[in-house]
Amino acid sequence: MISIKNRKADHINICANERVAPGYCYWNDIRLFHNALPEVNADDIDMSCHIFGKRLEFPLIVTAITGGFDGAVKINSNIAEACAELGIGMGVGSERAGINGVHPESYSVVKEYDVPLVIGNVGAPQLVDQKSKDKFSNDMVGQAMDLIDADIMAVHLNFLQEVVQPEGDTNAEGCRDAIRGLALEYPILVKETGAGISRDVAIRIKGIGIQGIDVAGMGGTSFSAVELYRARDAYDNIRTGMGETFFDWGIPAPVSLMEAGCSGLPLIASGGVLNGLHVANSIALGATCAGVANAILREAMVSAEAVIEKLTIIREELKAAMLLTGSPDLKTLSKTRHVVLGETRKWMESQ
Repeated sequence: MISIKNRKADHINICANERVAPGYCYWNDIRLFHNALPEVNADDIDMSCHIFGKRLEFPLIVTAITGGFDGAVKINSNIAEACAELGIGMGVGSERAGINGVHPESYSVVKEYDVPLVIGNVGAPQLVDQKSKDKFSNDMVGQAMDLIDADIMAVHLNFLQEVVQPEGDTNAEGCRDAIRGLALEYPILVKETGAGISRDVAIRIKGIGIQGIDVAGMGGTSFSAVELYRARDAYDNIRTGMGETFFDWGIPAPVSLMEAGCSGLPLIASGGVLNGLHVANSIALGATCAGVANAILREAMVSAEAVIEKLTIIREELKAAMLLTGSPDLKTLSKTRHVVLGETRKWMESQ
């Protein structure tokens, strides 16, 4: 039975053991044109990229997964060791728990490893007044950065999760201004959490001082689904019903990536990215790099070596896609011919 006493642990257990993603993989709708005569030596392919002033060995970030409970120490340690070894970025889960003294070591363990890009995390709902809860102040954001030596802070937009969550924070009024205020003091990126960023939202946030967007579109973990299981275990029929209704709510990740391209900001493509071909597809659609989370969760619960192996497979798949499209570097890959099929194409054509 799922415990309702520790929300952070609940989320990990549910994501590792339950179906939390829609059954359709939108990234498979993107098809790259094969180059039968690539004239590229695979050993010379340059997969490196620069984002937020940092160099990554290949364009991947393990995006926010967890923190704030005892088991998160091992998970974040394994991820950090793997990211340091492979030269890619890493984000942590919401840091509100750590700043409030709940297992801060589950976050600060990241500082023990030389991860080239470290991304902190705070929720947009916590930046404004909520019922009987104190706001997350700008000073607390600074503390969150210091806790992990973050290079940049992600402000996550998780209102789908909050509206289904029994203890959710559902006041969204004033979040844009709060993010603007934070961006005056700290390097900030805006991150969705599985429902995607629309063109309208990308336009609204591009001029408030943020440095990038993680689209985190629909297709990966649905936090409506995650909260559905928690509500069901708590015998909360109302929230269970809401979780079922909004299970596949959101903008498909590839669609969201194309929508957010109007911002002109660096884009992280996450939401259902499972392999290196998906990473290549995201680069072809305009991403600076891709993000994975649940794709490596089970490995992160085992060992750093398991995470390294999984991420190495993704890296080698990306290299294969670059060879087969005749792309010696990511700039070339970003211009490679591609087609959009299936449900993703239907989404784009219906606008």
